[in-house]
Amino acid sequence: MFLSLGIIFGVGILGGILFEKIHLPKIVFYLILGILMSPTVSNIVSEDLMNISSYLRQIALVIILTRSGLSLDIATLKKIGASAILMCFVPACFEILGIAIFGPVLLNISLFEALLVGSVLAAVSPAIVVPRMLKLMSENYGNKNKVPQLIMAGSSCDDIFVIVLFYSFKNVVSLSSFNFAILWQIPTSIILGILQGIIVGLILAFVFRKFKFNRIVASILTLGVSLLLVYCEQILKSYISISSLLSIIVIGIVLLKFSKNIVSKIQKTYTSLWSGFEILLFSLIGCAINVKYAFSTEGLVILGLIFIGLFFRSIGVLVSISFGHFTLKECLFIVIAYLPKATVQASIGGICLAEGLSCGELVLTCAIISILVTAPIGAILMDLSYKKLLNKDELEFNLNNLKRRS
Repeated sequence: MFLSLGIIFGVGILGGILFEKIHLPKIVFYLILGILMSPTVSNIVSEDLMNISSYLRQIALVIILTRSGLSLDIATLKKIGASAILMCFVPACFEILGIAIFGPVLLNISLFEALLVGSVLAAVSPAIVVPRMLKLMSENYGNKNKVPQLIMAGSSCDDIFVIVLFYSFKNVVSLSSFNFAILWQIPTSIILGILQGIIVGLILAFVFRKFKFNRIVASILTLGVSLLLVYCEQILKSYISISSLLSIIVIGIVLLKFSKNIVSKIQKTYTSLWSGFEILLFSLIGCAINVKYAFSTEGLVILGLIFIGLFFRSIGVLVSISFGHFTLKECLFIVIAYLPKATVQASIGGICLAEGLSCGELVLTCAIISILVTAPIGAILMDLSYKKLLNKDELEFNLNNLKRRS
């Protein structure tokens, strides 16, 4: 196990730096590294590490969702308007709909299995999108109509929406026979998850104000509470359905609202945590893939289905932003920014396989192929097109530079 971890972190860091130098997402290298180490290629990865990989991916997912919640300012969504709200769920719904229509025909799967595949593929990647939007904001591209802000806010909420749907569809597919009673668990899980997140978030905010913890202790406490909620969900699921993942996001939102000072410190710690778990997450998801299956004829069909989903997603993006005052070039850039997939797919793509679902290998393969194809395409297109498609506010840019110098 130590040899595997040494290779993953050592080679992963060096390869990630190299990929960034050639303007490719470093997560693509992590994924390729995992595939090369996988049992179906070189079989270097430790079996013991693979046995605990599902737990490591779960921790990574908790870290991702906490970061999303801590950066999700509801006031920002209100300022941008209806388009920001619609971008949180409409593009994902369109993509899931497209895969639900064509998935059963192309892959010979059931409707709910197609919905499950769609919910895995439908999330946009903050790991690819957010750093680029921050760069655009610093250079004052698209700030007049708040294009970067729209994309950042929408992508964060998009992930939350898709993850809730994924677990709902997974519960349906895991049943040996369909039961309409399971559908009632979806709104129950969402409502109770939100209420639990508000209560726990308020308690944490009070504790942070009362005891003045440093950022390390506050971050450890927040992570510990989040993992405890995940455990409680597993214990209580036989009696009542509560979305612990939604609770974790809401905790972040509540802390941002009532404890802004400590939130900025916690965010720094979670960013550092993510730097390590990012390498581990994408490498382990690459290790889990069956290469022969991915590069078979069915793999090509999956690739076609992914592009069908992206076409439907693009329509959903255009519908969402039709309520705003965006130029045609800005609309095109927003469509491009909503193409890349990575973080959520890596986090939840292997769950179905780990839980023994019959469609588990298919879901994982769809997740891997979507990352390998859309992450570099989306990143490269954004980097090459933003200066041509977005206007730069030179006056505001110069004022910001003066402020920094002063």
